[in-house]
Amino acid sequence: MSVTTASNDGIAVITIDRAERMNALNEDVIQGLNRALTAFEAGDDRAAILHAAGDRAFSVGADIKDPPKEMWMGVPSVGVSMKKPVIAAVHGWCIGGAYCIVQMCDLVVASETTVFKYPEAQVGFTGGLVASAVARIPHKIAMEFLLLGQDFTAERALDAGMVNQVVPKGEELAAAMEYAKILAVSAPLVVETLKRFSLETLNKSPAEAGAISREQLLRVRDSADGEEGRVAFREKRTPQFTGN
Repeated sequence: MSVTTASNDGIAVITIDRAERMNALNEDVIQGLNRALTAFEAGDDRAAILHAAGDRAFSVGADIKDPPKEMWMGVPSVGVSMKKPVIAAVHGWCIGGAYCIVQMCDLVVASETTVFKYPEAQVGFTGGLVASAVARIPHKIAMEFLLLGQDFTAERALDAGMVNQVVPKGEELAAAMEYAKILAVSAPLVVETLKRFSLETLNKSPAEAGAISREQLLRVRDSADGEEGRVAFREKRTPQFTGN
């Protein structure tokens, strides 16, 4: 499996486990993240940490040889509607679509080895989701990051407000766990309300808003009621909807 989940004391640790490919995002990884985030949101854990295997990269972004169909499906609060908080624990390279995943997390802890990079303007392709960075960090810094494709070190990311703290190499997961332990014993309704209000306050880019709408429509299409409606139509009977 390219994504694994471990749960303990109300905290889920979701790990991208494709270190042999520097955790490049293919369809298996994106669908694995979607399933893991969905299960976390529906389960009893109160906080999640998004981590990655190996020591070279959190993720080098989309797998050029095997790209995902819809990268947004693996992004917290975009591909999966989320009330609960997600903390990213990042190390090494964090490139392209991987940064989109990280920027949508609620808190970010970065190893001193972390380097953020967004090179889409230099390779001639974009999914547009990263444009939401302008609602999360200062506009001029966001445009520098989005358009120039230059490396942002962990310290530069901290200065820009892209991460909450920078820790020594190998300590990012432990530091993220300290945040998670606080959240796990905090009032869930307060945490959920503040997260919801915060997301509603942020201006969403067209790509982010479109992806969220798409996720909601797919949820209706793939629901039990959706299947019941299609079957009832074929069988020429009145559907029995349950709201699921």
